[in-house]
This record gives sequence, C-alpha cells and structure tokens, in this order.
Amino acid sequence: MKEQAIESKKAAGLFEKYKTDPDPKNRELAGIWAGSIGLQDVDGLSVSSYLVELSIRNIEGEVTIKEVEALIEKHYKNQKSGK
Repeated sequence: MKEQAIESKKAAGLFEKYKTDPDPKNRELAGIWAGSIGLQDVDGLSVSSYLVELSIRNIEGEVTIKEVEALIEKHYKNQKSGK
C-alpha cells in the first residue's frame, strides 16, 4: 500500500492550532515540527501522512521524540520489506 504524501506547506499548516496552546512545550514542539517539515518544501519535497501523524502525537505528549524515531525506522523497514 502506497503511503499518502502531504505537501510540506500544507503539513506545516496543521500545526497552526498549537500557536495558541496554553502549554508552552506544545507551542515549542509545534514550532519545531512546522519548521522541520517546512524545510522540506525548500527542496520541493513532500512528507508522509505517517510523519505528520507522529509529529502531532509528539506535540500532544503521546510519544517522545525517541519513540517517533523508532516508529519511523520500524515503519520504513517494514515498508521496504513489504510487510
């Protein structure tokens, strides 16, 4: 199954709602993710819907950045091997 790609500008815009979040950590993480994903647009790249999902889960405190890294690595290993 091919993963859905999201235009980087559109993906970065998904973090707008966190700009006014009462939690400063959420605001900071949203800014970091928006910037990181937005940089992909400089090279004309898109990001996966899976990355966007994980970034939102990270902002909301469901997963740590280390867990995001591990989940991405596992996801793409499985995708490469056809699992």
